[in-house]
Amino acid sequence: MIASYSRLLTAICALASSAAAVTPLKVQGKDFVNTKTGARFQILGVDYQPGGSSGFSKTQDPLSDGDICLRDAALMQRLGINTIRVYNLEPTLDHNMCVSIFNAAGIYLILDVNSPLTNGYLDRTAPWTTYTNAYYNQVFGVIEAFKSFDNVLGFFAGNEVINEEATRLAPAYVRAVIRDMKDYIAKQSDRAIPVGYSAADIRDILMDTAHYFECELANSTSSRADFFGLNSYSWCGDATYTSSGYDVLTEDFSNATIPVFFSEYGCNDVKPRVFTEVQALYGVEMTQAFSGGLVYEWTQEANEYGLVQANDNGTITTLIDYDNLQKQFNKLDMSRISSSNSSQTSVTPETCSASLINNSTFYNAWNLPDAPSKVSDYIKNGLPNKPTGSLVSVTATTLSEKVYDYTGKELTDIEFKVLANDESNTPSSSNSSSSSSTSSSSSSTATHSNAASSLNGAPAMALGGLSGFFMLLASLL
Repeated sequence: MIASYSRLLTAICALASSAAAVTPLKVQGKDFVNTKTGARFQILGVDYQPGGSSGFSKTQDPLSDGDICLRDAALMQRLGINTIRVYNLEPTLDHNMCVSIFNAAGIYLILDVNSPLTNGYLDRTAPWTTYTNAYYNQVFGVIEAFKSFDNVLGFFAGNEVINEEATRLAPAYVRAVIRDMKDYIAKQSDRAIPVGYSAADIRDILMDTAHYFECELANSTSSRADFFGLNSYSWCGDATYTSSGYDVLTEDFSNATIPVFFSEYGCNDVKPRVFTEVQALYGVEMTQAFSGGLVYEWTQEANEYGLVQANDNGTITTLIDYDNLQKQFNKLDMSRISSSNSSQTSVTPETCSASLINNSTFYNAWNLPDAPSKVSDYIKNGLPNKPTGSLVSVTATTLSEKVYDYTGKELTDIEFKVLANDESNTPSSSNSSSSSSTSSSSSSTATHSNAASSLNGAPAMALGGLSGFFMLLASLL
């Protein structure tokens, strides 16, 4: 018995040093799919760039401050968010705590690999001048820094690179970046991580852009995008499915062969935003064409798209847009939204051909540029001096900041909840402006254990439910 108790103690200690993880997602046809349950995953997301462009530098980015991430993740849990998009990242910074916090909250990440700093982006007017070895220190650096986290849903190879200012050859360079990223992931990552593109809603070339990235290219199969994001602000105020043009978008993307979602939405021409488009986006018609979307954006910046306001005195305010979005999320039928559909997952791509392109100004060939000289070596052997990332334990549940709603009322019961058993966050009608309750997906059935310690290093432990503990106990005694 002493030996058995010793084994039990050893196993419990091992659990205590581990961290629960959400289930990785994969692309199957035009859906994101849970790799364990097979359930369809719909993005209920928000774009996350606290501080705007000034909040990013070589020494700080949105995922480098654990205290801010804990605060925001708790408020996102309450809202019903299951995915965030982060635009600007510095791969050399320590992101472990922030990513672990969002992971514990049941929130996935879609990460842009570009940054506005030198050697961090493709110049849309002359992409050949920035498609360099130095550029891939940023691109592959982001992949290395985040590839080990199961809650990384995917990477964006570019954001609105193709627009009226772009050179005609821009699509070929973006598709080449997708190729290089997917080749790198295939060689250097333990799992396939999807790579896609985020497009501007320029209707004259929108479908040409989509077709360019989703078609199958025989001599470069890895250059095909895994998903397609759309930055669209056509639904303003209390518009309708038809007046907003959502009906046209639904028809246009009904035959897509990869997941398509709104990588930005939430027009603020009419304030406050009422987010009635949520019921359309997650309604029966649109969920056959779209995999959800990300509201622009989390914190209030100069452009006034924020859901929350980070105040100078260290407090935070949930704005009326936050409450309005929460009310819309809480109306959703998550069981229907997450139901799998074989017609969605069994689609096959078209072969790339000039006939897919209708606008005469859009590039209609797939002559992709060769990768820069060192990229093939990076793909084969890994990026030199590469950053690394790994999950750390998280059980901090209380916020140090005071939180107020848009009326000035203090919200005293905001609490971060560490989800267990591979759960992802989801809206709940029990959430209200005075409640901090969180929720988890009923479709999650996997059984990772959940153990953690607080942000300041104080030890704590959670065993992922009594059933998991007793199963462990029974196996050891």
